[in-house]
Amino acid sequence: MSADLNTRANAYAALGEPSRLRIIDLLANADLSSGDLATQLELPTNLIAHHLQVLQRAGLISRRRSDGDARRTYITRTEACNRLLGHTGWTRPEKVAFVCSQNSARSQLAESYWRTISDIPVVSAGTHPADRVHPRAVAVARRHELDLTGAVPKLVGDTLDGDELLIAVCDRAYEDLRSEPLHWSIPDPADADTARAFDAAYDDITSRIDHLVASLKGEAS
Repeated sequence: MSADLNTRANAYAALGEPSRLRIIDLLANADLSSGDLATQLELPTNLIAHHLQVLQRAGLISRRRSDGDARRTYITRTEACNRLLGHTGWTRPEKVAFVCSQNSARSQLAESYWRTISDIPVVSAGTHPADRVHPRAVAVARRHELDLTGAVPKLVGDTLDGDELLIAVCDRAYEDLRSEPLHWSIPDPADADTARAFDAAYDDITSRIDHLVASLKGEAS
């Protein structure tokens, strides 16, 4: 049996249990904590932990500790999982909003990239806006032919009207917001403050946006 065939067999075996398949469905477009999953599935945390171990061994999920509340760990579907199963479809929203803590890098990059692949209106904002967009975010945008030179960080309360498909692209914003946005647990590249970290954030953001736009029902071609 080839390595690829064996990997797929292990993945399908892990997904043969209904609760594990439901976990993967819930993670299709959002990163969640084990507590979030336990609440939504109405299962005890020890059983959720067992299911997550099985899914991780099969290469279907990965985990990372929150940049905000260090007691939390967020679970993400792997690219191998996405290739195997695709993404759950979403009804086309009227508007999209990307939010991070400072609106100085991740959400600005997400807003700018979104404009290049979708005609759905988009905004970005921060729960605690910085004074300026991070220079490395401007630089990585420029490398990908996006322009953030005129972008200005904005406050969530001054920018959102409540009708958007809200996507928190950082842990701190997700934990600060009282609503229940989609959550993409993308590490803050400003913590490392290197070109490599900003490139990695850009790649993560654009990959997720590509998947989301492809899954939107009624998305314009």
